Amino acid sequence: MQSIGIIGVGSYLPEAIISNAEIGYGAGVTDEWIVRKTGIRERRRAAPHEATSDLAVVAARRALARAGLTADQLAYVVVATSTPDHPQPATAALVQDRIGAHRAAAFDVNAVCSGFVYALKTVEKLLRGAADDEPRYGLVIGADIYSRIIDYSDRKTAALFGDGAGATVLGPVAPGLGLGRISLVSRGDAHHLIEVTAGGSRRPPSPDTVAQGGHYFRMDGRGVRDFVTRTLPYEIGQALRRAGVPADAVRHFVPHQANGIMLADIWPDLGLHRAALHLTLERYANTGAASVPVTLAEMDRQGAADPGELVVLAAFGGGMSLGIALLNWSMGARGDAAAAGAHLRAAEADHPAEDTTPHLLTAGDRVSPLAP
Repeated sequence: MQSIGIIGVGSYLPEAIISNAEIGYGAGVTDEWIVRKTGIRERRRAAPHEATSDLAVVAARRALARAGLTADQLAYVVVATSTPDHPQPATAALVQDRIGAHRAAAFDVNAVCSGFVYALKTVEKLLRGAADDEPRYGLVIGADIYSRIIDYSDRKTAALFGDGAGATVLGPVAPGLGLGRISLVSRGDAHHLIEVTAGGSRRPPSPDTVAQGGHYFRMDGRGVRDFVTRTLPYEIGQALRRAGVPADAVRHFVPHQANGIMLADIWPDLGLHRAALHLTLERYANTGAASVPVTLAEMDRQGAADPGELVVLAAFGGGMSLGIALLNWSMGARGDAAAAGAHLRAAEADHPAEDTTPHLLTAGDRVSPLAP
């Protein structure tokens, strides 16, 4: 079957930079406390006029430009988000309309912070099964605006989240490149660890749900940490074993950017001794479903991976859900840099350029500098 891989990436982080000092004031904590507990120093916040679809559209256009494609070549537009513009229609439908992907089917995926990997597998399977006369390209976007659902007096969550969007274009790649095994795991018995309890059919919006704070994001931090510590190393090991890939073959590890200190603590247990750990949370915090594709876009901008190098993506979030994807890096392998550059210049003419200062925290064969 045709190999499907990532042929374009792009991201958008809102302009407003929110410091730990600003966050800490309302939550009753200091900058030093936030850095020591999370490794986060700042995050981005969407402007009042920006919704999740607005962030997703800019990231999508940048990913298409990097791939050298136009939106009318897409068969699918999928947005992974747990902070949609509104309950319906799907945020993906708004993105599809604004980028001009009129031939594409559009739908959302909500697996909270694991949503991007869930959407990645969905679109990869759809493209593999496409008929010969059907388009073979799909757009997978992770986008969230958590600043709209965070209680900034809650010290357990106030500092953790930022807003952003990351997008990837999937399409045919050469044999030996692209997506390999993708494992999805759900542990519904732990669904209570992360939740927004009001706003749905069980607790519809009302003055009481607003007064009770039912529309805010709530998390059992200790329970989530225990879940990730117990589950992530095992599931990564299982994914590698089932794919017949030794851990030493992995060159890059891109995790969900939940908490830098937690990730540094778990890192030795993953057995990925020859891999670089890629973290962007110091500057962007946890951007929900966007955190993995945002980090992939940073990797691409910095040329951090070579074609064919094995990358492991790992996302985890509410539900509880977890997704592991094995990816043989295919960016830079198509020989169309000139075309991609032309599309990129056209896209940037209409949309402000994002900050390209290197933010990627990677240390070759060593753990990120966030480690103790």
